[in-house]
Amino acid sequence: MAADNNLHIVIFPWLAFGHMIPYLELCKLIAQKGHRVSFVSTPRNIDRLPKLPPHLSPFLRFVGIPLPQVENLPPNAEATTDVPYDVVQYLKKAYDDLKQPLADFLRATDADWVLYDFASYWLGQEIGPSLGIKTAFFSIFTPECLGFFGPMSGDKRTKPEDFTVPPEWVPFPTTVAYRYFEIKKIFDSVAGNITGVSDLDRLKMSAYYSDIVAVRACPEFNQEWIEVLGDICGKTVFPIGQLPTSEYDSGDENPAWQRIKEWLDKQPKGLVVYVAFGSEAKPNQHELTEIALGLEKSELPFFWVLRTRRGPSDPDPIELPDGFEERTKGRGVVCTTWAPQLKILGHESVGGILTHAGWSSVVEAVQSEKGLILLTFLADQGTNARVLEEKKMGYSVPRSEVDGSFTSDSVAESLNLVVVKDEGKIYRDRIKEMKDLFVNKERNDGLIDEFLSYLKMHRNDNKDSQDIEV
Repeated sequence: MAADNNLHIVIFPWLAFGHMIPYLELCKLIAQKGHRVSFVSTPRNIDRLPKLPPHLSPFLRFVGIPLPQVENLPPNAEATTDVPYDVVQYLKKAYDDLKQPLADFLRATDADWVLYDFASYWLGQEIGPSLGIKTAFFSIFTPECLGFFGPMSGDKRTKPEDFTVPPEWVPFPTTVAYRYFEIKKIFDSVAGNITGVSDLDRLKMSAYYSDIVAVRACPEFNQEWIEVLGDICGKTVFPIGQLPTSEYDSGDENPAWQRIKEWLDKQPKGLVVYVAFGSEAKPNQHELTEIALGLEKSELPFFWVLRTRRGPSDPDPIELPDGFEERTKGRGVVCTTWAPQLKILGHESVGGILTHAGWSSVVEAVQSEKGLILLTFLADQGTNARVLEEKKMGYSVPRSEVDGSFTSDSVAESLNLVVVKDEGKIYRDRIKEMKDLFVNKERNDGLIDEFLSYLKMHRNDNKDSQDIEV
């Protein structure tokens, strides 16, 4: 590729690993095409990202900008995984304070485009236009989620109940909406927080002020929602694939993985339930107890990656029921440290995953052809679950519509349905059918090429170097 045709793209994700990892996957795909990418985050987050293949290092650099300290944010807290849910609003305040240092960095670069996340709407609104740099809102949320949340203006929804039905601007029948307990739990995302800008407003403004929108999607899977999103945004929307996780194997055998693999090797093929709820979702104590007792009652082998607290400042750690580990010894493993999810899911003994329906975990499950048992907690997980239910790709644990409570019996029955029973074969088969849509390298490559071709054609070659104070 001719050097003068190469792009320099700056990437700026929100401070959550469920955002940083798909952003990093996109970086790798762009770098493989010979374009330069600057991945901007905070130093501690950069240190925690997965290793990169050495051949990409000439094209992909990490830029660490220290996170400004704000009141009520614990020291060294640089990602949502480091703090309890109610403290995330202070992390957003610190993130907003990155505006000036980020503008300073961009002014000193030859960036053609900035790809930014939902939280940094001010990049498209202020910084990009002032510096003459094109901006793209890259959403790790699905088109269904973005389409459900709707346009910048004209949305009359104000109460949790309003979000439990499909919105009027979706022109086809759908079940994509929140259940009451799901939206109630995250209604601060609509109502607002200490930053003065709600998450919903950030999301809408990010799309509104960007030059284009890129979304984690593929046309064969959710074309009608991509079209809804285009109508809402009134601008070009690029589906750029599902961004399946690619691991770099440095050849160093991880001792933790060796121990896990030895245990998995001894388990019956296709019967192990992998349990993981991502870096943010944390069940409350009652939910944790019901999940544990449900795993016990299911009589299936399980491997559970359990986070008992969100960061060292979490005042409310959760605990397993008395005697649980003794009673399930040999049949189940509870891991409270990091575990290699992709490797575990890829093992032939694993038959399904009990998951929060975070989209990265969904994509990884499809990559490995594992059945999905859904238990939502936060954010976009409710809309994700509806999509998976609609397409018969996942089964949600039955819960109370009002408070989201569930029983150990419903957990046990759901696990057995998806992993073992004949009635659940539809879910196991559907995941296998969908694999080619999610991880087809040739198709995904084509989507990235189309996206980069547009970026090259529409970069601003007459960037204004004026100073910016934000």
